[in-house]
Amino acid sequence: MASVLRALFAALMTVSLSTIASAQQSGVQDAPAEAVTQEAPAQPAIRQILVEGNQRVEADTVISYLLIQPGQVYDTRLVNLSIQTLMATGLFSDVQIEDRGAQVVVRVQENPIINRVILEGNRAIDDDKITDEIQAQPRAIFTRARVQSDVQRIIEVYRRSGRFAASVTPKIVEQPQNRVDLIFEISEGPVTGVRRINFIGNDSFSDRRLRRELVTRESRWWRFFSSNDNYDPDRLEYDQELLRQFYMNQGYANFRVLSAVAELTPDQESFYITITVDEGEVFNFGEVTVSTEIADLNEEYLAMMLPMRAGDLFQGQLVEDGIDTLTFAAGASGYAFVNISPRTTRNREDNTVDIEFVIDEGPRVYIERIDIAGNTRTLDRVIRRELDIVEGDAFNQVLIDRSRNNVRRLGFFEEVEIGETPGSAPDRARVNVQVTEQPTGELAFGAGFSSTDAFLVDLSISERNLRGRGQFLRFRISASSNRESIDIRFTEPRFLDRNLAAGFDLFRVNSDFLSEASFQTESTGASLRLGFPVTASTNLQLGYTIRNDNVLVFRSASQALLNQAGDRTTSVLTYTLNWSRLNDPIEPSNGYRLQFSQGFAGIGGDVRYVRSEITGAFFKPVLPGIFNNEVVASFTMDGGFVLPWGGDTVRINDRFFKGGNSFRGFEVAGIGPRIVSRDEDTGELRRGDALGGRLYAIGAFEVSFPLGLPEQYGVRGSLFTEFGTLGLLDSGDQIEEGAAGEAFTVDEMALRASAGLSIFWDSPFGPVRFDFAEAFIREDYDRAEFFRFSTRTGF
Repeated sequence: MASVLRALFAALMTVSLSTIASAQQSGVQDAPAEAVTQEAPAQPAIRQILVEGNQRVEADTVISYLLIQPGQVYDTRLVNLSIQTLMATGLFSDVQIEDRGAQVVVRVQENPIINRVILEGNRAIDDDKITDEIQAQPRAIFTRARVQSDVQRIIEVYRRSGRFAASVTPKIVEQPQNRVDLIFEISEGPVTGVRRINFIGNDSFSDRRLRRELVTRESRWWRFFSSNDNYDPDRLEYDQELLRQFYMNQGYANFRVLSAVAELTPDQESFYITITVDEGEVFNFGEVTVSTEIADLNEEYLAMMLPMRAGDLFQGQLVEDGIDTLTFAAGASGYAFVNISPRTTRNREDNTVDIEFVIDEGPRVYIERIDIAGNTRTLDRVIRRELDIVEGDAFNQVLIDRSRNNVRRLGFFEEVEIGETPGSAPDRARVNVQVTEQPTGELAFGAGFSSTDAFLVDLSISERNLRGRGQFLRFRISASSNRESIDIRFTEPRFLDRNLAAGFDLFRVNSDFLSEASFQTESTGASLRLGFPVTASTNLQLGYTIRNDNVLVFRSASQALLNQAGDRTTSVLTYTLNWSRLNDPIEPSNGYRLQFSQGFAGIGGDVRYVRSEITGAFFKPVLPGIFNNEVVASFTMDGGFVLPWGGDTVRINDRFFKGGNSFRGFEVAGIGPRIVSRDEDTGELRRGDALGGRLYAIGAFEVSFPLGLPEQYGVRGSLFTEFGTLGLLDSGDQIEEGAAGEAFTVDEMALRASAGLSIFWDSPFGPVRFDFAEAFIREDYDRAEFFRFSTRTGF
């Protein structure tokens, strides 16, 4: 027991000694740390902040940007942040902060002020166009970063104008009071045009046909008034979209533009553009359906309203038209807030595209306000009347997109953008229309030569946006070997702010028909016009004309012509109905157009007649799968009839004269009634003056095709045959045949026909046409011709 107690006491003593030793060691180590803390001096608080080097900027303004203030302790991290904040203002080129204990000194070096911005070397682009793009302006702060940014902006301006070799060198000239003159020295370089546009992968359409769909044009010397032959990457992007639209409307649902590469030539003067496409296959519409959860909308009825049917050629435009149709139908049923999504399913087995138009009721949002900006010249109302929306209408994206196209179609603006911003309430939206004006005046000079007119000179001055009101005004003078004219034309495209085009014309025309019919006419008059669309493809034109016609005839002329001499006043009401379903209004390959017009003379004046004319043309591609729509067959027809009334007869200047361009194979006024005489010895007819006729009918079959030459030559040909007749004089104007050698009239309404070849050449001087025709059915007194050519160019 004693041994156990001794062992326990020894263990307790060992633990106690170890604890005391540890405590003493800890005390020895802590003592020096306390001594050091007591010896280190305390950081003084900042009592004053001084600003040095500032000239324009107030010291208080500099201090307001600091993250340290009097009363705080100097902190290196906050000082660094303060320097960055001051530099970010752009007011200073250098900032330093010095710690002087209780005093902090901020040294700044201010950026200079721009005194002037000078552009040197810019001959192709005006100063205003460049200064509108750059940030540097007089009295603005000069920074090197901003100057470098402006250099890139100027280069971009030149690139948009087709000058990719342009370079800009900025220079500064120091002035007193920390001011500088900023000089941009510009080397414009040559205009980089488009030497050639090539296509790869286009099996169905030729390069020439696809180039017509692009805005970008190949450079030609006569296009010096156009900038579309300058390379512009933004325009090339737009051209790719135009190609997609074109192919989609031809049934190529899987069409893709794989690449569009522009390669600069070594001389840096032009680009070669190569567009690679994947046409895919032609698709037709498959099953076309409409589905909706809106109970008041009948799906079958809506499907019947769609413009496409199963089996029709697939066209992207018809899908857009279908969305418009369904949007209108839903709005008419009281559902203006609908979202229509076309869901397409391509069936590669039978090359069809199934379309399901899904109609969902969208959120109800109304247009609170429409703001128009950028129209520095055009009046607001000219733009507003083209919009299909007004304040208070339901917000409809389809109508907004259509409004944008309507404004662009005016041709007054370089750019048109329509966007929306939130309104004053969740169900309100503001529509912002942003436009960029472009020049609308034009001075045009044209010259030409043909076997009909010999020479032709044409000068016109026009303004398409008169005084910013959207009105059209043109003054025109033209002269040729047999015609002189001067006219003034004015058109108000939105008469009474409605979809009515109204206008007037003042004219003076002198015509010389001495070589054809031994008479001259002098006509002076005025006319009023009113036109409006009836449907999407038809329009109606109404008009009234009053004119004074003076017919001059030589005394040696026949009695049939002498009866036509003198002054008469014609007062005529007219209307013209146009109907067009062409796929291309300039070079159609499919579709038709029809025109019917009538004129009623006799409401006042000295002349009484009813004049009716009809023209039509039908186009169809020949074996499009083989000839890629380059071979086109067409049939054209023209007919007219003048019926006098009230005991009057039809004067010679109101009759029809045909031949030349209106009937190839015959001279101008080469067919129809004529004054002739019979040779006393041979009995043959000797041709005299043409008298014209009251009735004509002419038809033509024609097949146009490429001639196999390189497309850049722009040469095409056509084979044609024309047939028709002209005649029907008034009985009072006819002269019966008498003794041999005496003049008499012939009016047989006989059939004439010709056939031949035409060659069309897009020459550097303008379009040239050569006609080679043989009249194989004709009368002895007709005037036939084998060759005819004409050309015309503009400057």
